[in-house]
Amino acid sequence: MKYLFFSWLAVFVGSWIVYVEYSSYTELCRGQECKNSLCDKYRKGVIDGSACSSLCDKNTLYLGKCLSAKPKSQGKVGDQPNLSDLATLVLSIADANKDGHISLPEARSMWALLQLNEFLLAIVLQDREHTPRLLGFCGDLYVMEKVPYSPLYGISLPWVIELWIPAGLRRSMDQWFTPSWPRKAKISIGLLELVEDIFHGTFGTFLMCDVSASSFGYNDRHDLKVMDARYIIPEATFQEGMREQRCDVDEDCLYGVDCHTSCDLTKHRCTPEVTRPNLAKACGALKDYILRGAPFDVREELEKQLYACIALKGFAEQMEIEHSLILNSLKTLLWKKISHTKDS
Repeated sequence: MKYLFFSWLAVFVGSWIVYVEYSSYTELCRGQECKNSLCDKYRKGVIDGSACSSLCDKNTLYLGKCLSAKPKSQGKVGDQPNLSDLATLVLSIADANKDGHISLPEARSMWALLQLNEFLLAIVLQDREHTPRLLGFCGDLYVMEKVPYSPLYGISLPWVIELWIPAGLRRSMDQWFTPSWPRKAKISIGLLELVEDIFHGTFGTFLMCDVSASSFGYNDRHDLKVMDARYIIPEATFQEGMREQRCDVDEDCLYGVDCHTSCDLTKHRCTPEVTRPNLAKACGALKDYILRGAPFDVREELEKQLYACIALKGFAEQMEIEHSLILNSLKTLLWKKISHTKDS
C-alpha cells in the first residue's frame, strides 16, 4: 500500500512539473509572437497607443500570457440613450498621447479593441472596483492592472491527474486553498455587486456566460476582480447572435459555458432570451465556496437564500423585483455577519 502511494505521488509530482514547464514555455512563445507582430505594425505607423512605446521601444512591458489571439465577437451595446457619453469615453481613451486629436494609428488601435467584449466591459466599468484598471493599449493589445490572487478558488491540475480524481474529491480540493470565511464573504459580496453593475447599467445590460472560478480573482483587500471577461457580453450582441443561430433542440442554443436559450422549432432558430439570469449562475458558483466554513448561526439561512437564488429562472427583467429582493437579502446577510470583523 505504501509503495502504491509513493508511486502515485511520484507520478503526480512529475506530471505537475512537466505541465508547468510546458505551459510556461508555450505562453512565452505566444507572447513573443504577439509582441513581434504589434511592434512591426507600430514601427510602420499602422497602429499606436499608450503602451506601444513601453512594449516596443523601452522594453519595459513584457507579455507573459495572451488570453486570446482572436476576438470572440464584436462588442455592441445596442441602442442606448447615452451612447454619446460612451463615445466620448472611448475617444478620451483612444487619444493615447493626450494631444486632443485622434490620429489614424490611434483610431485603428481603438477600432480593433472595440471588437473585444472584454475591452468594452473594461471601459464601461472602469470606475467600478470589480474591473482591474486599464493601464494602456497598443493595437489590439490592452494592459490591465495585475490581480494578485486567481482563480477565485480551486487548483489547476494536469489533465492526466484530473482523470484519476473522483468528482466529489475534486470539488473538495477546490476549496482547500481559500481565505478565511469573513474574507470569502467580502469577495462573494463583490460578485453580487458585479451582477448589479452589469444589469441595466449606464450603458445597457451585459450577460455573464462563464461564471466559473477561473474568470475571477481578488486583490489584497479581498475585493473581487474580473480576470477573464471574454464571455461577459452585451445583451444586444448575444440576442443578435442567438436569433441567427439554427437549432433542432434546446441544447443547440448555447453561448459560452452557460448562456442558454430555447429552440423555436417552428422556425428552427434560437430564441433571444436567456433561461437563467446572471444572479442564479453567480449563486451557483458561490454555493460551495461560501457555505464551507460558514458560521453555525448563519449557515442555515445562507443556504436557504442561496438555493432560492439558484432556482431563479427566466430573464431577470421579467422578475426584476424578486431578483432584487434575493440579491439585496444575500448581501445584507453577509454584510451583517462580517461588518464588525477585522477580516472584512
